[in-house]
Formats: sequence, structure tokens, C-alpha cells
Amino acid sequence: MSITLTEKAAEHVKDFFANRGKGVALRLGIKTTGCSGMAYVMEFADTIEDTDEVFESNGIKVIVDKKSLIYLAGTELDYTKEGLNEGFQFNNPNVKDSCGCGESFTV
Repeated sequence: MSITLTEKAAEHVKDFFANRGKGVALRLGIKTTGCSGMAYVMEFADTIEDTDEVFESNGIKVIVDKKSLIYLAGTELDYTKEGLNEGFQFNNPNVKDSCGCGESFTV
């Protein structure tokens, strides 16, 4: 299963790359934290490691380490705006539950 970005998310990532002035890919991962156990990590990558899994979606390279891929397989990254709140949203089919604040999840 792959990792995908919606067109809206890809446009925002392209804008971030343009403002940053460098970067080869968007790195997604997970870390252990929060009340439900895991949280998403998203950062810009200037290099792609040999151990990274590489996906391409809407013109953006997305890289994920093998450990995180088990939890992120099939995820779609979207960019949403609801009222005054806007940001990236992970649509992850592996999530079984999430905390009330929405910062962490379990699989």
C-alpha cells in the first residue's frame, strides 16, 4: 500500500518547498507519544536514505522509514480548512482509536 497526497495537500507542500528554498521530499513518520500512544511526524527532507520507502503523489515525493510504514500504509494526506482552523489531516485506515484532543492515535 502506498502513501498519497490530495491535490490540495500537494499544493501546500509545493508552497512550503518554494518558501524554504530547498528540499527533495516530504518525510512522514510516527513517534511514540500522547495519551493514545502514537503521533504523526511530518518534516521536509533534503536527502533520501537508502532505507527509506519512496512514494510519489501529485508531483511530491513522500518518504517513510520502514518502521513507520507499517502504521502509515494506505494513508492519504489532505489539507483542510474548517472555520479558523486549517492544516494537514492524516486519513489513515489503520487507526483504531484516537485521543480526544486528536494529537495521538492507536492502531
